[in-house]
Amino acid sequence: MPEPGTPAVAVGGPAVTLATSPVDLRILTEGWRCSGDRVALVPTMGAIHSGHLALVARARSECDRVVVSIFVNPLQFGPAEDYLRYPRQPQADFKLLEEAGVDAVYSPTVEELYPRSFSTSVELDLPGIGRFEGAARPGHFRGVATVVTKLFAATGPCRAYFGEKDAQQALLVTQLARDLDLGVEVEVCPTVRDADGLAVSSRNRYLSAEQRGSALALSRWIRAAHLQFRDGLASGPSLRALAAEIVGRESGVELEYGDVVDPVTFLSLERVTAESRLMVAARVGGVRLIDTGVLGRDPGF
Repeated sequence: MPEPGTPAVAVGGPAVTLATSPVDLRILTEGWRCSGDRVALVPTMGAIHSGHLALVARARSECDRVVVSIFVNPLQFGPAEDYLRYPRQPQADFKLLEEAGVDAVYSPTVEELYPRSFSTSVELDLPGIGRFEGAARPGHFRGVATVVTKLFAATGPCRAYFGEKDAQQALLVTQLARDLDLGVEVEVCPTVRDADGLAVSSRNRYLSAEQRGSALALSRWIRAAHLQFRDGLASGPSLRALAAEIVGRESGVELEYGDVVDPVTFLSLERVTAESRLMVAARVGGVRLIDTGVLGRDPGF
């Protein structure tokens, strides 16, 4: 990686600038905006994979400048979660982002983003946010909202790109940008999957070959629920029972939840529609995975 604030030229690609402080990033992006460029932000926690690169490609196609942030945010991890273990590969990440044609990588330290004087955390009042991931990971969404607000403030993007797999996060960020008049258009992009249907995740690298096979039960339920709905099943309880059957009975998989919910309130549904959202989370070995889909949309695998 280059020294902060200096460009590194990728073979066949544009120069990429590394920014490590909000001030440096703000100066860089203000210059772009003054030149009339539309700035995009792709927030990540690093361990760059094909899902992140799909967001970058979308941003690259719609905006003039693309910033990718890499920051493993301690505020969104609980005390028993994998903050210290979360994969970090800055050199490999920077190379992948160079090759993808990003204009800047924003990689602040924890001390830079949360100095000792830091005392503000974004409060939330969003229907359904305390369910599913909110219930499983207390404080998680407050941490997400706080860091995203800081990333938006430092970057000043016209658009920000998030993956659909984190469905509650995507809704949270969309409402956050709207309610606080942040001037950012949030684009939620479809979940990227491997050829076998497994949703791409930084945590997949922790799975053994056997565990990966077991983890496919999550996407199998999404596919099965879609097919059942297409064939006329509109019962929420029946689709939840199907999750218990497909995911909960898979060897080595501990189902946390499998539900069909309203896409805005995340409340469980008795009668489902094509817009209803499928939500599933499970532990495979020591790895916690989530997945999602829209009931009436063919998942494509």
